[in-house]
Amino acid sequence: MSARSRRRNSSVNTTLEDHVTGSDSSSTDQFAAVQKLRSSLQSTQVSSKLPRGVKLVTEKDTENLHAEIHSLLRSLVKEIGKGNPPSLELPLRGSGNIIWDEENDLLLLGERTTVRSLGSLRTAKDVTRLIRVLEIVHELLEKDIHATKREIFYNDVNLFEDQRQSDTTIDDIGPLLGTNRESTHIVASAKGTVLGRLVLEDSGDRIDCTRLGTGGWSITPFLDRVEIVESDAEFLLIVEKDAAMLRLSEVKWWNKYPCILLTAKGSPDIASRIFARRLSKELKLPAFTLVDADPFGHYIHSVYLRGSKRLSYESPFLATPDLRLLGVLGRDLDKYNIPKECRLRMSSEDIKRAKAMMNEPFVAQNSKWVADIRLMVKRKEKAEIQALSSHGFEFLADTYLPTKLETGDWI
Repeated sequence: MSARSRRRNSSVNTTLEDHVTGSDSSSTDQFAAVQKLRSSLQSTQVSSKLPRGVKLVTEKDTENLHAEIHSLLRSLVKEIGKGNPPSLELPLRGSGNIIWDEENDLLLLGERTTVRSLGSLRTAKDVTRLIRVLEIVHELLEKDIHATKREIFYNDVNLFEDQRQSDTTIDDIGPLLGTNRESTHIVASAKGTVLGRLVLEDSGDRIDCTRLGTGGWSITPFLDRVEIVESDAEFLLIVEKDAAMLRLSEVKWWNKYPCILLTAKGSPDIASRIFARRLSKELKLPAFTLVDADPFGHYIHSVYLRGSKRLSYESPFLATPDLRLLGVLGRDLDKYNIPKECRLRMSSEDIKRAKAMMNEPFVAQNSKWVADIRLMVKRKEKAEIQALSSHGFEFLADTYLPTKLETGDWI
């Protein structure tokens, strides 16, 4: 965190709290488990050392990345001058080249590579697409602007043919240059929103996330233009469903329980994952997820927690280590007496996802997590967050979440 951010955070009690109507700054004193977790996070030294055999990806500034693109393209021209077909060596992004870094609890890309050459009929078009995207990235860096993945596709429709092709090429560019997507100025459309005890600056505009009604601040894909200014939040709550987020925002839940709420409205987009990590890391906040009690909800939690296999090379920039699964857990369906008619039958896809998750080493080593997924499979039952409203619309905000946080009942 910058010195500027630290100074502003230290004055938060006389600034942000004055803006929060009905604020009860002592309300989280009862959350002893949360306070203990926060203290442990603030004192823990996170290892920045990556294991052997992984592809090193770093954040690169515009000047260095610009020079690296020039160097790469000069080497291709040099090969052409020698009469050789130019080729590019790319890290393999398949599941067979994914490494679980147990110490940092991240999914990372290994060092295995593949060669694509203009002299091969099989890979010539792939190389051409890569060079075209490099050209576009070069333009974005020189102009200091950003472009969405959709815009990249429309820059050369005849070459890419389908956006799936341009998206795959974009995913290859990061590992090729050894950098994260954000550094290339290529962004994906963002869909997340944030509410609660947070003040930030977005391209110079000051935004108080306690004063945005029930809609919240829409997370921008241009996160390099966003600065976290101040916060007196005690924890971060990542909510899977927009409906649950609306329930909490309507009652301004952060007034009683000082927190930051974030939702990506389903499967998380890149910008939401980056910002969740920044909030947790820069503010040193305990972070929790509230997802559906089904294997796909638990999978969403794992994506926030450790990253995804498809973007494993970016996990150090996207994942939120130490993220806790607050609920809804499979065991909560009985514990909180969710009526049978509010429970859903698990599909074959649900069971397939559940079994695949239990076979992942990063899940298998967490006995509590395995037990909860196994319970779902045994009963073949699942439930949405909204099933809690069978006990009343206020149950989620007034009973379920406070009880979970007070008792430390999370995974």
